[in-house]
Order: sequence, then structure tokens, then C-alpha cells
Amino acid sequence: MDENLLADVVSAALKAGADSAEAVGAQRAALGINVRMGALEEVEREESRDLGLRVFVGQRQATVSGSDISAEARAKLIERAVAMAKLAPEDPYGGLAPQDRLATGPFVELDLYDPQEPSPEALEEVARAAEDAARANPKVTNSDGGSASASSSHWRLVTSSGFSGVYQASAFSITASAIAGDGETMESGYDGRSTRWRDDLPSARSIGEEAGRRAAQRLGARKIDSTTAPVIFENRVAMSLISPLIGAIAGPSIARGTSFMKDKLNTQLFAKGVNIVDDPHRVRGLGSSPFDDEGVANRRWALIEDGVLTTWIMNASSARQLGLETTGHASRGLAGAPGVSTTNLTVEPGAASQAELIAQAGKGLLITSMFGPSLNGNTGDWSVGCSGFWFENGELAYPVAEITVAGNLIDIYGRLVPGADLEIRGSANAPSLLVDGLAIAGR
Repeated sequence: MDENLLADVVSAALKAGADSAEAVGAQRAALGINVRMGALEEVEREESRDLGLRVFVGQRQATVSGSDISAEARAKLIERAVAMAKLAPEDPYGGLAPQDRLATGPFVELDLYDPQEPSPEALEEVARAAEDAARANPKVTNSDGGSASASSSHWRLVTSSGFSGVYQASAFSITASAIAGDGETMESGYDGRSTRWRDDLPSARSIGEEAGRRAAQRLGARKIDSTTAPVIFENRVAMSLISPLIGAIAGPSIARGTSFMKDKLNTQLFAKGVNIVDDPHRVRGLGSSPFDDEGVANRRWALIEDGVLTTWIMNASSARQLGLETTGHASRGLAGAPGVSTTNLTVEPGAASQAELIAQAGKGLLITSMFGPSLNGNTGDWSVGCSGFWFENGELAYPVAEITVAGNLIDIYGRLVPGADLEIRGSANAPSLLVDGLAIAGR
């Protein structure tokens, strides 16, 4: 969206009575193709152009958004935003980000945009190739389909404090989902990848083959007796163990006093040698950006350094409430005040492969899928439904299903051992993670 248009919106908001304002323009185009059982099932195309406005009248704020960016619609949007702000309750911590924390150009080049625009026919060919490879597994009897997509986005932020920034990004993905059967039971398997650049994707065939292999491998899954045993979280699901930590160290949670991490800053939370980093400037990263969603200069953070929790993650508002400085983690859509989020979050790998972790543990559970997590945000008590494989004598023995693992996350984090099999598959990534003993609820 044009910088001058957003600057005009901000200027008009100030003239209408706002003390400060920021405008966001977002454009997106996307094309997705789904096939199932060898037949084209769905073609979905999206094109959008939207405008968001946040205004402050004193310590009162309001946000509005719309997809009509004509001059008449913009005028109504501005009028409505200022009127809403005048009626809003005062927020003593509200306001734009501090001017001395704003990013200044030229912004770091992150190589986020691939100009390739694959045709619907090309995407259909990729989706078919992924599904065909999944269905080629002799134990696969059905399919939930294959898909391929391509998208591009354009994001611009202009504020009354003088910030103006823009970046463009693309994304390409391939997925496949297969169903294996043995006449008595059926099991599903999935694989998928997304990248900023099309040429960074693995082959459609490899995606499909992995989906088929994972489905076939699950056949014969059984329940196990309740027990306590070592548990390994496979790298594809391991971030589900870490994501509650991110919510718990978010500035708004700490400011509300509702986090089980509220008294853990600068304490030894993990074992020495464990590092969790967040890097918004990873080249071609799926979570990368040259500045945060308030225009603040962002940077790499070691959230956990040698096992120690080093910082909260904050936007401008939560930082003011805590008497600290924003960490450049503001995240927002077109409507609503900014929240906080990580960018490219990574649990750094350890030295042992997954096979070596299994050998080290000897007997226990390898979790490959998780669902229905439950968390007490005040205490850190956590449980999750899961399925995977039981292992004995350092070797996978048989697939298991319908089980729940549970524990207190503070205790779990203190005993967590990262493996070496880190794969960058998304914006949050971890290697396999071993916990030496967890309660497992089975039959």
C-alpha cells in the first residue's frame, strides 16, 4: 500500500482530534490447490487489501480496520476511530512506541520475497505428486489429500512519531495426508513444509512418501498401562512443550501477575547448556521481519541462555507497565492493540541424535503427535493427549495411542535434554527433547 496514503490517514486522524496515530496497510495474494484420490478437489484464490488505524486521544485508544480504502471510506474510518477513542477508558500504559526505540533505515535485508508466481496448473501438479507418492505406499488405503500453495504479502506501517517501514514476503507450501489400513484399524500420517522461497521446498515426492510412511508405521497402535517413564518429544512436536513458556514470559502475562514464571527471571530454569533463542533477522525465516509491529528495532534475543531465563518478551505497553523497555516483540493484526509474540524461535540442539536419546533412556515413550493440551497458567501444571511409540532396550517396540502425559512445566524444563536433530520447519523449531520421567496415563 502506498506510503503517502497511509501518511495522509495519520495526518487526517491528528486533524480530527487524535493526539497520535499509526496506520497499517496490508496486501495479500494467495493461491492454493487441493487434490484427493487423484482428483482436483479445491482451488482457492485470495486477494485482499486492507487498512488498519490506531489512534490515541490522551491515554484513550481505539483501533479500526476496513477493506475499502476509497477517500470516502477512509474519512469515515478516521472519524469512527477518533470518536471511539474519546469514549474508551484510559490506559495509563498506552501510547505509541518510544521514538528512541524505533527502527531507522536502511532496514536489514532478509531475503523474504520470492517473485515466482506458479500457475494453478503447476501447483496442481505438485499437489498430485505429493498425494501420489503417499498413496504409493502399499499399506496406504485412503487419502486426506495433497495440497500446494503460494502466497505473497506486503506490510507497511506509518506512525505520527515519524516511523515509516515496509517489507514484502512470500510463502510456498506442500502438504500430504495419508490413511493406512490393515483391515481392522486405520491410522493417518501427515507431512508438510513451508518456505519463503519456492526452490527451498523439499520435493513433493519426499513429502508424500513421508506422509505414507508415517501412516503405515502407526498401524497396530495399542494402549499401554499407566506408568512413569522417560518421554522423548519428537522434533516435529517438541515445540508444543516449549510454547507454554513463551506465553508465560510474555509481558502482558507478567504484568497481570497470572504467570507461573512471574518470579523466575534471571533464575536457572533449564539445565546448563540449554539455549533458546529468538531471531527476527534470520534470512528467509518464516517469522522474520526488519522491525516489530510497532516499528521498534528488533534483534536476536537469547531468551534462555545456558539454562537461565534472561528476559520477558514485551511490547511498548507491557514494558511501561513493568517499568522496563520494549524488547521489540510487538505483534498485531489490522485491528486491536498489539500483543506480543516471538519471531523465529529455536531450541538450540544438543549432542545426541534421537536414536541416541532412545538408547540413553532405554525404555519409555516417543511422542510423535499431540492434541488437547491443558495448562494451569498460574502453577505450570500441564497435560496433553498424545500418541507415538513405546521403546524398550533402546529400540522402538510398537506404536501406542490414547495416552496422556502430565507434569509440572517448571520441573519438566529443569530436566529437559535437547537432542541433535534440529530441523528448521517453521517459525518455531526444536530438536527432539528428552525428559527423564513423566507420568503417563494409559488404560
